[in-house]
Amino acid sequence: EVQLAESGGGLVQPGGSLRLSCAASGFTFDDYVIGWFRQAPGEEREGISCISIRDGSTYYEYSVKGRFTISSDNAKKTVYLQMNSLKPEDTAVYYCAADTSCSTHYFAYWGQGTQVTVSS
Repeated sequence: EVQLAESGGGLVQPGGSLRLSCAASGFTFDDYVIGWFRQAPGEEREGISCISIRDGSTYYEYSVKGRFTISSDNAKKTVYLQMNSLKPEDTAVYYCAADTSCSTHYFAYWGQGTQVTVSS
């Protein structure tokens, strides 16, 4: 059974940092990409970053580029999203998802999400 479990969310002040983790199990990690998505209240879910586990290539949506960094620890089957210089508009539920390509419109497997709130 494919499982993805996010952790690391919380409340942080503007300008602060958080590191989200996505622990994967139940599939061949190297064969997949892991994407990070977020959904703010009243907004559509948006993809913000993606990493190919096999070759390490990464993608960032423009609003997070330069502030967020995606990485993977293949031995732990875990993908991280380091979020720096957080802004109130980064407040959302953050999800990780797995599929075979970062270009996929609808990722096949999803975690349950973790709340990130940026507020003073």
